[in-house]
Amino acid sequence: MRIISHNIVKNITKEELSILIPTYNFVCRRLVECIKRQADLIKESFPNSFRYEIIIAEDGSFDMDTIKENKAIESLENCKHIIYTVNEGRAVIRNKLARLSKFRWLLFIDSDMTIDNESFLLYYLKTSSDTVIDGGVKIKDDKHFLRNNLRFIYEKSAEHYHTAQMRRKTPYSHFHTANFMILREVMLKFPFDERFKNYGYEDILLGKTLNENNLKISHIENPVSFEVFESNELFVQKTEEGLNTLYYFRNELSGYSKLLDIANKLEKTGLKKIIVFVHKILRTTERKNIAGNKPSLLIFKLYKIGFYLSIN
Repeated sequence: MRIISHNIVKNITKEELSILIPTYNFVCRRLVECIKRQADLIKESFPNSFRYEIIIAEDGSFDMDTIKENKAIESLENCKHIIYTVNEGRAVIRNKLARLSKFRWLLFIDSDMTIDNESFLLYYLKTSSDTVIDGGVKIKDDKHFLRNNLRFIYEKSAEHYHTAQMRRKTPYSHFHTANFMILREVMLKFPFDERFKNYGYEDILLGKTLNENNLKISHIENPVSFEVFESNELFVQKTEEGLNTLYYFRNELSGYSKLLDIANKLEKTGLKKIIVFVHKILRTTERKNIAGNKPSLLIFKLYKIGFYLSIN
């Protein structure tokens, strides 16, 4: 089935595009094939002007079956598959991809996302040429199958914050890297901070950097679909890692994190010591709940603030 009718494609404002997909032990061939189909149809409409490439980079992946499946992408025209044997984190791998790219516009997509919109790529290319464009994400709605998955419960509860309308209210603190387009020259001038070796918040600091340099972020409704959810235990581990990252960069991220704002208010009111004391008593019980088979979103939120305030 054709994705785009030639009659629909009247014009595009962006004619050079590098599509960059960092991955870690995840098969992303389906994502690549989907976006390549869209790119090829656009190229048919603009054979003399539109150019694109797709680059997939393995950030220290060790699952050989996954690497083998992704390696098949190399046989596709305009596609590259690069293997880095050391996992250096989301900031480093994205900077590497930006340097490897050769076209004016960069489109970053996380490898575990899916594209449901048949005109996803075209919509980006037709959007007026702002410096940075955030397309957003949506959450796959499978409440029955995922009703006991903590990541799904958490993301679903925050889904209304993912809309372009909500993101535009605080465009820099709501900037996320699962699906965004940026001018290559801007990405090279303001790269991700490579001090972020562990999970979390490198995107928020980049948003702050863009804000401080008066570079506009446009938020549009052009989401990718978030439908891969890790186990509860793994999500709790990633959350703890992210909270440690937030604490380490707390001074630089001040004003760009709701949790930091809450933590600062609790410290000023003298409630921090009480919450830390309670957390020490309940931590094991709370963690057992949120990593277990029937996690509570309320307990997860309480665990997060208690965990963060207990870091020293």
